[in-house]
Amino acid sequence: DGRLRPGAKRVTFPSDEDIVSGAVEPKDPWRHAQNVTVDEIMTAYKQACQKLNCKQIPKLLKQIQEFKDLVPRIDCLDLKGEKLDYKACEALEEIFKRVQFKIVDLEQTSLDEDGASALFDMIEYYESATHLNISFNKHIGTRGWQAAAHMMRKTNCLQYLDARNTPLLDHSAPFVARALRISSSLVVLHLENASLSGRPLMLLATALKMNMNLRELYLADNKLNGLQDSAQLGNLLKFNCYIQILDLRNNHILDSGLAYICEGLKEQRKGLVTLVLWNNQLTHTGMAYLGMTLPHTQSLETLNLGHNPIGNEGVRNLKNGLIGNRSVLRLGLASTKLTCEGAVAVAEFIAESPRLLRLDLRENEIKTGGLMALSLALKVNHSLLRLDLDREPKKESVKSFIETQKALLAEIQNGCKRNFILAKEKEEKEQKLQQSASMPEITVTEPLEEAGETLTASENGDAEPAEDDDRGDMTDSDSDTDEEADAGLETKDLSESPKGADAATAPRPLPSPEKPRDRPERRISVSSPGRGHKIFVVTRVESLPERAACAALPREDADAAAKPAEPQSPVPAAKPKLRVSQANGAVPESAAGSAPAAPSAGSNPERGNPCEGAAHDTPLPNGLKTDFARALPEASSDGDGKMGSCAAEHELSCSKNEQELEELLLEASQDAGQEPL
Repeated sequence: DGRLRPGAKRVTFPSDEDIVSGAVEPKDPWRHAQNVTVDEIMTAYKQACQKLNCKQIPKLLKQIQEFKDLVPRIDCLDLKGEKLDYKACEALEEIFKRVQFKIVDLEQTSLDEDGASALFDMIEYYESATHLNISFNKHIGTRGWQAAAHMMRKTNCLQYLDARNTPLLDHSAPFVARALRISSSLVVLHLENASLSGRPLMLLATALKMNMNLRELYLADNKLNGLQDSAQLGNLLKFNCYIQILDLRNNHILDSGLAYICEGLKEQRKGLVTLVLWNNQLTHTGMAYLGMTLPHTQSLETLNLGHNPIGNEGVRNLKNGLIGNRSVLRLGLASTKLTCEGAVAVAEFIAESPRLLRLDLRENEIKTGGLMALSLALKVNHSLLRLDLDREPKKESVKSFIETQKALLAEIQNGCKRNFILAKEKEEKEQKLQQSASMPEITVTEPLEEAGETLTASENGDAEPAEDDDRGDMTDSDSDTDEEADAGLETKDLSESPKGADAATAPRPLPSPEKPRDRPERRISVSSPGRGHKIFVVTRVESLPERAACAALPREDADAAAKPAEPQSPVPAAKPKLRVSQANGAVPESAAGSAPAAPSAGSNPERGNPCEGAAHDTPLPNGLKTDFARALPEASSDGDGKMGSCAAEHELSCSKNEQELEELLLEASQDAGQEPL
């Protein structure tokens, strides 16, 4: 009868055109955010609260009313202290789907697992915040942390997460560790008092070895011990060179743990800038480890050792390491059981340091002797801007010493103020230098007096960029003495400092200095930025014997000699040896061995010989080293056989063709810029 046997099956498929009946595009999270207004947000939130049968939050309604510019991100959504249950969290979605925020503050909002996971999912989906505070929420549980980890992993905009006093326990830590290992955006992570000691810290430290984005890690108040926990932190520092701030205050690191951390610090060629070890029961033994480590650290700028019983012996152990270190700018030694003996050791470090900016010595028993040592150290230190000491003088057996303490405290503060003013002036000079270094400058001073051209072009003017650049390179110098000499130059009163190029290029006084304005000459300076933002100033300088020889000639002969010879061709007849005042004061190796040009037969013996002797045997009047005369290529001879001697320089100084002079000097500055530094 045509029927199928029992158990037989037949399968048919629709045609290709009919196999897909329809498709749905994924929902756009911002479909509600187009041209939204404050009234719409308010209405949507109130309707959601009514639908979910939950109370509206008055604090939130007030903030919504104050919203002004709704794009791109509103500064803050502050829900701190408000109790948020699951329904209240669901109602917040009507806000998150319409506006974004820079900061979402959920501190102490009594979040439970359901509410926390719902909120974190919303923040991840709508990319609601760049800074998120979930601190003081002790009951978000495993599911809450799992949602938080998913948010950290998926959200590209979240840069700051504050989870202080929010326990991250063993069963929740793996989710967060996995997120941190592949996190692409988180820069700052606060996990203070999060019960991390043990397995959670091990998981986090292992994951952070591979993290290249996190810059600040705060792990205070976690009862981290001096064995396993410190070993994990030491390993983290060995492999991660991207974390810049590590805050370990109020833990139990101990001297044994500091040894592990120091091993990691030795591997930090770049990276860690701030290390906080406040209140970790460290003693003089730990300072011995740290003292041996500090000379190897190249990036550490802030070291806070406050509230540790270091004592005088600990500071002595630390002193040589600090002197050998070239990076520490801020040092915290508050409440470290120091007395005058320890203050003397600290003062020795201050006197040796050319870069220390701030030092905290509060809550120590530093009396008259220690204050005297610190005051003396500040007289030779030109970098320290702030030295924190107890305001009230300490009790002394001799009553007059209390007044002495007050006077010493005032001296110390005045020394810091002096350094602050110097630092501000230096910063202003560097800013001017950066503005002026963008293009070369040519300055030609016109004659102002009858007897001859006076030297005023470089007075407080042209040579200043060289001085500024020399000061700007101070921190890059490898020699402490160089920096101290530079710092010493800054302390001189401006009215007593030599003018112009003398001030810029004379690191030591001349045996017989002469005032520039007494020299009858014209100065032409060309300054141009070179490699490394150095300013090269090429200046024509007349030496002392030449001036004396010229003065010995009769007035008519001197006038005749001052007249330039007519050039045979448009090209300048001679390329004079111009002195180059280089910012770093180094003589190029390629030019150091070149011999000076001998005077030719055609040159005037009465003028040529004394000038040549002056160029190579005596110091130049403005303090330039005579070796700088060899820094430029040899001068080419012209048709008359004249070489680059002082006679040619004199012709150059009196030439009427200013256009040729500028071309010649520009060419000289370009040659100087090509010399190796």
